[in-house]
Amino acid sequence: MDLVYLQTFREVALRQSFTRAAEELGYAQSSVTTQIQKLEKAYGVELFERFGRGLRLTSAGEELLKLAVQMLDLYQESKERLARQGGGTLSIGTIDSVASYCLPPYVQAMRRAYPELTIRLQPDREDVIVQQVREGELDAGLLLAGASADPQLAWRAFREEPLVLIANPRHPLTRLNIVGLEELAGMEWFMSEASCNYRLMLEKVLRANAVPFRIGLELGNPEAIKRCVMAGDGIALLPRMAAEEEIRRGELTALPFAHPEIRLALQLVMHPKKWISRALREFIDRLQSGSAVPTEGGG
Repeated sequence: MDLVYLQTFREVALRQSFTRAAEELGYAQSSVTTQIQKLEKAYGVELFERFGRGLRLTSAGEELLKLAVQMLDLYQESKERLARQGGGTLSIGTIDSVASYCLPPYVQAMRRAYPELTIRLQPDREDVIVQQVREGELDAGLLLAGASADPQLAWRAFREEPLVLIANPRHPLTRLNIVGLEELAGMEWFMSEASCNYRLMLEKVLRANAVPFRIGLELGNPEAIKRCVMAGDGIALLPRMAAEEEIRRGELTALPFAHPEIRLALQLVMHPKKWISRALREFIDRLQSGSAVPTEGGG
């Protein structure tokens, strides 16, 4: 049986659509349909059933997906072990702030070490990244998280990433030596999307302490949040790495605020059965050491 059929099957399963799978793979939809039909004939089962306007896996399809992910990983492992080259693709799911302010030096170092390696950074929401790691669509996810969101996956915390409460330098809170929860009562907030881990932590603490707050804006990325804070009267919580430059230039002020329940770490999440390629191993080692300098014996 051609492994291409299993790759096609995995794409259809992940995207729940023959059309979207065909677009991703660059095939005609009829080709995707034919490959799935051949798989179903080979196994003697139906792999998909119609569900509303979409598709979903049958119980047999769910079992085959688990095995297909392992078989395709094993195939990729065999290619790399035989070729002993740093080729292939490294797919990392992450959030905007990590993609923009943390990963660029590591990505460039990996590109120098493995010129044939294709690196895909795929920013998305935390919950989407965890799901894609679980389903084998991503090699790994790199998130800012507190506790492990899915205990069935393998999590590794590298280091704590400080969060900072930022305001326009003219904001009244900048005149205080310490900003406590009581000083935040009634403040206007510029928030990240509702699924963001540090927003969830912040709202939990505010509600638990009966601190009233108002969300003036909800924005999708750190750059938009920073610009709105600089131009308005709202405050925002961001990873410090996302606001470091603006704080240094005096365009934003880091308020003297901290809370023990609002803390996050840079964490890597992988499927526990994921085969770790040489390039992925070196990428993890670089993150662990906190340096983009090549590790000993690296590429």
